[in-house]
Order: sequence, then structure tokens, then C-alpha cells
Amino acid sequence: MELIIGPRLYSTWSLRPWLVLKRCGADFTVREIDIYSPEGQAELERISPSRLVPLLNVDGETVWDSMAISVWCAENFPHVRLWPADPHARWLARSAACEMHGGFTGLRTHCTMDRNHSMVGPDRSPTPTVPAVERDIRRIVSLWTDMRTRFGADGPYLFGEWSVPDAFFTPVAARFLHYQVDLAAYGDDGTAAAYRDALLAQPDFLEWSAEALR
Repeated sequence: MELIIGPRLYSTWSLRPWLVLKRCGADFTVREIDIYSPEGQAELERISPSRLVPLLNVDGETVWDSMAISVWCAENFPHVRLWPADPHARWLARSAACEMHGGFTGLRTHCTMDRNHSMVGPDRSPTPTVPAVERDIRRIVSLWTDMRTRFGADGPYLFGEWSVPDAFFTPVAARFLHYQVDLAAYGDDGTAAAYRDALLAQPDFLEWSAEALR
């Protein structure tokens, strides 16, 4: 089984399924492609149905898209419990992960992760003062606070124990660190900041960060 990813320093889409596969204890190899180079683009043209990363090559098939790979993991590693056991929490966990997967375009557009803005490392940038970014940050603070308050009693993650939404929000936590976002300025009472810090301290993310900085 092979996971094909973009550069670890800034490929947020690649980080998500990598975290999920690591959580599953899956036996997989990683191939990293420089998605911004002509050679990398040519390789994606050849191997990726969507011309994007990540891709999971397994059992003779190519599964593309980070959410699809996460669903594949949930089906093939049911004992890991990648979604909350409580049905109400599970419904909302899927809603939160899908909102992250398809939304927050202001944050994605103005708080980019690319060659100049990496997810890991000491470099920092100021928070963009853009209404779309401010709306997205306030929504994330509200979502994180609500889910942590309602379902977070059993652990430090969004629904207590680690689950798929945590993989999808880890790049957001990295963005908040890089862009020096003061969550208190967007209505946080400390709950969202504590969750951000838990994501950034999670052992698998620390392993990803160490590999990216080599």
C-alpha cells in the first residue's frame, strides 16, 4: 500500500490521510511529489485521476481525495474507531469533517500553505485582516468550542478521543500557528486554543513535522 503525497512542509491535503493511516497502524509506504515542479506536474498527470494529491494505491486501485481515503480506512480498520461511538457525536463529527473538507475558502485563500508559508518550522506571518478570514476563524472557534464542550469529556480532541475530524483540522491548527492567529480575538474562551495545542502536540503530527524539516 502506497500513499502519494505532496511536500510535507505545506501539503495540507496530504497530511490528513497520512494521520488517519498512522492512527490505523496501517503498513504503508510514502512517495512525496513536488507538486509545483514541472516534473511533479507531469507525474500527477500520469498517475492521478484528479491531477491532485493525495492518492492511495491499494489492491490494484487508486483511491483519490483525502476524505475518500479516510472512509476507506474506516471501512478497513473498523477496530480503530475513526468516528465517535456515540451516534449523535458521530453525525456531528462527519458534519465537521465535511465542512472543513469543502469550506473555509477565505482561510484557504488568504492563509495559504505553500513554498513561502509552511505548516511546520519557525517562520511566522501576520494574520490577514480580511473579512472572509475573520468570518472563517470565528466559525471555527465556535465549532471547536461547541464540539469540545458537548463531546470532549473523554480526551483532548474534538470529540474526546482522536477521530477523523482531528486529522482534518490539524492543518487548520498549523495555519493558526503560522499566521499567529489570536483566537481570543475571535471569541475563544480558551477552549479552542487548548484544542489547537492538542492537535499540534499529537505524536503523529510531530513525526510528520520532523520528517518535513529534515
